[in-house]
Amino acid sequence: MRHLLEIDDLTVDELRHVLVLAQHPSPPQVLAGKGMALVFEKPSLRTRNSMEMAVFQLGGLPVYIQGDEIGLDIRESVEDVTNTLAGFHAAIGARVFEHSKVERMAAVDRLPVVNLLSDAAHPMQALADVLTVVDEFGSVEGRSVAYVGDSNNVTRSLGLAVGMLGGEFRIASPPNYSFGEEDLARLRSTGGTIHTMVDPYEAVEGADVVYSDVFTSMGQETEAEVRLSAFADYQINSDLMSAAGDAVFLHCLPAHRGEEVTSDVVDSPASRVWKLAENRMHAARGYLAFALGES
Repeated sequence: MRHLLEIDDLTVDELRHVLVLAQHPSPPQVLAGKGMALVFEKPSLRTRNSMEMAVFQLGGLPVYIQGDEIGLDIRESVEDVTNTLAGFHAAIGARVFEHSKVERMAAVDRLPVVNLLSDAAHPMQALADVLTVVDEFGSVEGRSVAYVGDSNNVTRSLGLAVGMLGGEFRIASPPNYSFGEEDLARLRSTGGTIHTMVDPYEAVEGADVVYSDVFTSMGQETEAEVRLSAFADYQINSDLMSAAGDAVFLHCLPAHRGEEVTSDVVDSPASRVWKLAENRMHAARGYLAFALGES
């Protein structure tokens, strides 16, 4: 039984294998005649479309379920919902607010559980991120990825994936929004090179990839004003990209143009945001092919 709650649930060799499968032109039909439940407490354009298409390309039927249709821990417990869905489907993907919910689904251990986003991790995004770096440079090893912004779930999963594949990961965040020692120790345990700093210009200098995410994530709306002030100097704009040199720009999207990134960067020749969005589908297909039986 394989669960993916965070990217380091994979070994380094498994991660590399998933990326190979993601690039396979003829996906194995490991879901032929089977379904995958996609439970969404939080909405998403890319996650829903990428997962539905990945399941379809593997021969299966994706079943999209909105959070209020089942009411996790309101109408039924997480465990009861998981046991019910296990009677219908080959796997569950869940996009939730609290990471504990995907942990509880996995603890039922009746079918593979894939974390489609929680407050602690976003492994499927990280798979697409490193797949995009591989597309661009041939390998993550020896490449530097500079993340500018909030040290959040996306940052954590991205840093783990980059470190596992032998890359350098730099994080520039305001002091009150940076990772603590426990998170940094986990990132460094991958064997990759991890640097933390406050100055975004220091972070991007000579980087191969500059990466950004929103300053205010879903569920943090009441903090928006405070966050916009705290991150005022962390916007990815043409000046910052010039300081990076020949770097490409990535963003997990949606982009709040004019906040964490300017439109001229999103739409620039250096931007790979649309390729990254497409790679969500390829990465999801590769992971499911691996987890559901492709050798």
